[in-house]
Amino acid sequence: MLLLLLLAALAAAAAAAWPGCQPAGGPAGSCHRPSASDSATCEDLQLRTCSDAAYNQTAFPTALEHRSREAVESSSEYILLSVLHHLLEGQCNPDLRLLGCAVLAPRCEGGRVHRPCRRVCEALREACQPAFDAIDMAWPYFLDCGHYFGGEEEGCYDPLEKLRGGLDVEEALPSGVPPTFIHFTHHSYAQMVRVLRRTAARCPHVAKTYSIGRSFDGKELLVIEFSGRPGQHELMEPEVKLIGNIHGNEVAGREMLVYLAQYLCSEYLLGSPRIQRLLNTTRIHLLPSMNPDGYEVAAAEGAGYNGWTSGRQNAQNLDLNRNFPDLTSEFYRLAASRGARTDHIPIPQHYWWGKVAPETKAIMKWMRTTPFVLSASLHGGDLVVSYPFDLSQNPHEEKMFSPTPDEKMFQLLARAYADVHPMMMDRSENRCGGNFLKRGSIINGADWYSFTGGMSDFNYLHSNCFEITVELGCVKFPPEEALYTLWQHNKEPLLNFMEMVHRGIKGVVMDKFGKPVKNARISVKGIRHDVTTAPEGDYWRLLPPGSHIVIAQAPGYSKVIKKVTIPAQMKRAGRVDFILQPLRTGPKRFLQGPQRRSPGLRDTPQGAGPYREPEDPGQEPFRARRQPGAGRSKPWWWSYFTSLNQHKPRWLLKY
Repeated sequence: MLLLLLLAALAAAAAAAWPGCQPAGGPAGSCHRPSASDSATCEDLQLRTCSDAAYNQTAFPTALEHRSREAVESSSEYILLSVLHHLLEGQCNPDLRLLGCAVLAPRCEGGRVHRPCRRVCEALREACQPAFDAIDMAWPYFLDCGHYFGGEEEGCYDPLEKLRGGLDVEEALPSGVPPTFIHFTHHSYAQMVRVLRRTAARCPHVAKTYSIGRSFDGKELLVIEFSGRPGQHELMEPEVKLIGNIHGNEVAGREMLVYLAQYLCSEYLLGSPRIQRLLNTTRIHLLPSMNPDGYEVAAAEGAGYNGWTSGRQNAQNLDLNRNFPDLTSEFYRLAASRGARTDHIPIPQHYWWGKVAPETKAIMKWMRTTPFVLSASLHGGDLVVSYPFDLSQNPHEEKMFSPTPDEKMFQLLARAYADVHPMMMDRSENRCGGNFLKRGSIINGADWYSFTGGMSDFNYLHSNCFEITVELGCVKFPPEEALYTLWQHNKEPLLNFMEMVHRGIKGVVMDKFGKPVKNARISVKGIRHDVTTAPEGDYWRLLPPGSHIVIAQAPGYSKVIKKVTIPAQMKRAGRVDFILQPLRTGPKRFLQGPQRRSPGLRDTPQGAGPYREPEDPGQEPFRARRQPGAGRSKPWWWSYFTSLNQHKPRWLLKY
């Protein structure tokens, strides 16, 4: 509803007349581009939507024949740029808006208009075209890469250069400093990105960097990955993610992951058997900063000066650890129904009606494309390890022990961190986090304090991933002189925790011909939480020591049951494969009780009903609103552009 009101308000604000651009005779209804001029009168760029462009002067008339700022602001092209963020649910923002600004408000310097680079447009179109297709919108004519953009030979410029903020400029290490040197300091966003890229360049055989999206202010959410074959999932190689700085002012985790990346690379090159074994058998993903925008707010105040909440939220003033779907309440409801699935719970439709941060969407999409097994979110403000559930089973209880079906495993995961952390094991009640001493410095999240929309609960209930939350210390933004000691305290706990991904069992589920069965369910008797197989049929099931009855099942196959025993000292996952036989009789009901659509169970294409699950969480609103139909009716967004008088932007229609 908020989106509809916003679009309506923006459309109503448009001027009554179409600007001076007249439709051409081409099928796209595009405008004729005036011939390029060698000279132009530069004037200040005063368009609010383009205020963060990499330049501050423009010129008229534009390539679209807009002859004044007022003409640009009244055009449907400008209105489109203003609402693209909401139409595309944050995808390609702000890249696409800045690309459009380069055409609507061309860069003017030294009395000359400069054209944006064609290569930038082509790369962005390839990346963003699926978002337009999802809402049945044609690619805007004024972003025609061959028409309004130039080549390198004519001195074009990159309209997205400000987003990179000089990140491509390498900083030389001080003379005499070995490449293994870790500088224990706070890193700005640009410094953090440079360190991660430099680290990946030093260890190209086992490391690479990639982006999972952008923050609200346009900063890349940069991940560094370590594995024997970076960039690809290997059969039965478990995947771990560590996330820092979800609250922008809690910065210790951000720095620990920057140091960890450098440490893993250096130790691998130095031949450390432990690190080489870890990287060759595990795929590790480190996201040092999930909230780079909030960090900038906190860093501006400086270590030791920022308040308890300054910079906590993202640039939209959203607490990212309260922004995930509340699946825990749904779990409690389903748990009361015998036979109902309580794992891989789909995202409810109403979740998308509220404010969903682009950082949150990026994490959810990341989880959907990578079969994570284990995760940790690094925070600050206390010294303790907490684990799900974070939402109390009784909504009226602020503190109530609320365990998951995997309580024993979560305790082992939490202890794997706390038991080797020297300060968490310090017996002084006067130390930071002393009130958790009797609990062994671990606690069930809801037993500490209850909250909804947390990332750890979402990981557990929506995917196969088990996530804990680590509070690294009572000072949220520690001074630089404390960082080395923090690293020494957390290096071993981080390594020990990542090695826990190899506990339990793993294997492959196949049919009788040896073909992998994806989305098969692995159940453990007595634990009401299933995991599902990856596309290649492999699975990982974190389990505590002991004897377990494990069941593999998939639609159209008979179930297979095996008993496994995990010794207490076993630190490598036991191999348990399953071969499923097809059912010989006619169609049978697979699982009694309510059928839930989930990423792991999609046995009908585009599942129907109120629980239909999107392929990409960020695209749920797109797929729900598509309306081309047999009669080629107008898309849902068309009515919000109809107030643009007689010249409707028909170039946005695909049909």
